[in-house]
Amino acid sequence: MNDLPQPLRGLRVVEFTHMVMGPTCGMVLADMGAEVIKVEPVEGEGTRRLLGAGAGFFPMFNRNKKSIGVDLKQAAGAAVARRLAASADVVVENFKPGALKKFGLDYASLAAANDRLIYVSHKGFLPGPYEHRTALDEVVQMMGGLAYMTGRPGDPLRAGTSVNDIMGGLFGAIGALGALIQRGITGKGMEVQSALYENNVFLMGQHMLQFAMTGHHPKPMPARDNPWAVYDVFTVKDGEQIFLAAVSDAQWQVFCDALGFADLLADPALATNNDRVRVRPQLIRTLSERLAGRDAAELARIFEDSGLPFAPIRRPEDLFDDPHLLATGGLADVELPDGPKAGQTVKTTLFPITMDGRRLPVRLQPPPLGAQTAELLEGLGYGAQEIETLRAQGIVA
Repeated sequence: MNDLPQPLRGLRVVEFTHMVMGPTCGMVLADMGAEVIKVEPVEGEGTRRLLGAGAGFFPMFNRNKKSIGVDLKQAAGAAVARRLAASADVVVENFKPGALKKFGLDYASLAAANDRLIYVSHKGFLPGPYEHRTALDEVVQMMGGLAYMTGRPGDPLRAGTSVNDIMGGLFGAIGALGALIQRGITGKGMEVQSALYENNVFLMGQHMLQFAMTGHHPKPMPARDNPWAVYDVFTVKDGEQIFLAAVSDAQWQVFCDALGFADLLADPALATNNDRVRVRPQLIRTLSERLAGRDAAELARIFEDSGLPFAPIRRPEDLFDDPHLLATGGLADVELPDGPKAGQTVKTTLFPITMDGRRLPVRLQPPPLGAQTAELLEGLGYGAQEIETLRAQGIVA
């Protein structure tokens, strides 16, 4: 295991997190080799029990971590948490502003005793007029323009994944890495803040500048002014769907040659991409009619052989059998820690980078609640009898 890429090995991270954004930050640091300790309530972090679209949250975002259950509301529990945080290089949290201050776990309190500490806060909003609002991924997608751009006109629609929560955690991790480099130079830690709303606005920057550059209001993606004529989903034989594109004049020629559309290639009204964009509605209708009887797998082979952009329309569960992911080690086994399938092994997605030519693996399974409580308390100097007393009093789990 020591020969695996672990650039953060030796770094201790203590996270007071829940749901997705904070745990994502911790997962990134854990995947890169840090010892990440998840501090949970004694009943367990709430995502362990979520159903439906939240059922995958805990096993996805809490691999490579250790778990300790602590009741912060009891004085002795808060003392345990402060001692644990004092041993950390990095503390990660994503609670409401001020929520951890009453336990002495805010940045000011912890940094007063350890000026090398890096403290990464994940919030709904960065400090300002909105900072005390309750935010969710869906809230900031609606108010930050993403839902408007995703849905059809008049029908705002949230994106199909927790995009701001996940990316907010990524930005928190990026901030932590920058702070670690700065600490290596100055010896001093700092507070890093990441927020859902600002993350969403960052994603909207390209459309904001589109408006600034053109003076035209950006249209939602389903109704956008497409800069490419052939860039669409086509319904083909047996109702299957496939995305096909030709985004340059050279690709248009290859497209027509590969599909036997010599008449379209010869049409002067379709000579350039901008010409084709001007008649795009009619062109898409023509292509849809000609492709309706073609087989999706056949089209995929033609486009792959021709070097043209294409994509089958897949569901998330289809990715378990994706030949590229299977061949490149993009999926790894994890053991489910909770729920009706606890103990079963399933596939999960890995952090989408390579280091030294290798993917960052699952070193530790998503932990059962309190799996490392005794080990961690012993490391903090608690004796066996003290640990047993803390357990008996419901202060730790």
